[in-house]
Amino acid sequence: MRLTKSMPVALLLGLATNVLAAAPAPQQAPEEVAKMRALVSKDCDGCHTRRFGDAAAAYTRSDRRVHTPAQLRAQIAYCNSELGAGLFPDEEEHVAIYLELLYYRFGQ
Repeated sequence: MRLTKSMPVALLLGLATNVLAAAPAPQQAPEEVAKMRALVSKDCDGCHTRRFGDAAAAYTRSDRRVHTPAQLRAQIAYCNSELGAGLFPDEEEHVAIYLELLYYRFGQ
């Protein structure tokens, strides 16, 4: 493999992304949580209700796919792409933070 000058930068950015993805969700102001909830309600709940009978069941079932913050973000990106929800990356992040605060609590 041939190393280029930009490779160390790319490696550091990748490492920083992994560290941030593993960090617990920060505390959120109530108005921010309301905005996050609106995104989940608009783009996630309908599909999860159709598939599981209850939207919350997708997050709380014993055989859920998501066990880490990185897996949660990847699943949200996948759903966004597959459903054509049109979420921007910052909106995907807001959904991830909301779901972590409400259901996953990875850092606790």
